[in-house]
Amino acid sequence: MHLLLLSWSHHLVHLASSLDIMLKEKLHIFGILGCVLCVVGSTTIVLHAPQERAIESVAEVWDLATEPAFLSYAAIVLAATFVLIYYFIPQYGQTHIMVYIGVCSLVGSLSVMSVKALGIALKLTFSGMNQLVYPQTWLFTIVVVACIVTQMNYLNKALDTFNTAVVSPIYYTMFTSLTILASVIMFKDWDRQNPTQIVTEMCGFVTILSGTFLLHKTKDLVDGHPPNLPVRILKHADEDDYAAEGIPLRSAAEGIPLRSPRAAESFRSTL
Repeated sequence: MHLLLLSWSHHLVHLASSLDIMLKEKLHIFGILGCVLCVVGSTTIVLHAPQERAIESVAEVWDLATEPAFLSYAAIVLAATFVLIYYFIPQYGQTHIMVYIGVCSLVGSLSVMSVKALGIALKLTFSGMNQLVYPQTWLFTIVVVACIVTQMNYLNKALDTFNTAVVSPIYYTMFTSLTILASVIMFKDWDRQNPTQIVTEMCGFVTILSGTFLLHKTKDLVDGHPPNLPVRILKHADEDDYAAEGIPLRSAAEGIPLRSPRAAESFRSTL
């Protein structure tokens, strides 16, 4: 159920960002379609989701986490994360959006598994079976804190460098895909499902992604009309070479780059 709750929480965020009643924002037709796709996809996944296995203690989760398959996945994730942080980010972090998002998504898949284990431990503790005496509970807590801090750090860098409308759908897709993969490896959710259920869940997931991309791609539309200015890709672009929205504009008729207002003013002052 942790994947289902994660799925619903993401879609509630997207719905809230598209239709803010407090700000009296109007939801255009593409926004409504995106919301409908997200709800239909989420409902499809919920209706065909596998039943959770009964877990009696945090030690059982630890046994699942220390199986060779998940240990191999965790090792690959950690290796890829360190390579991205120490090699790719210094060179490509400001120009390639997938570098920051890759770190967030990889670490995020481990954080969700650790949160699942910590949630089980707390639930059992509140029901009368104290799980705080197990060292595994505190180890999962440390992993959760470390993963969340890393995620927030690099996600903030991605949002500070690139357009939110570009970051959000890509991050959502990668994070959710890797989380599903990690859950399948660790909890073996699909072992108790038939091929029809698996295919239906994948179709629901693709439907959700379609709705998410549609929401973010058309979030700047007003009554079905495109905005006057293009969506920027980099936030910290050189203003002399880039327009106010961060990407070079070209004349449709002449194909000549247009300067930003500040660059034009500087040019006139030199005459």
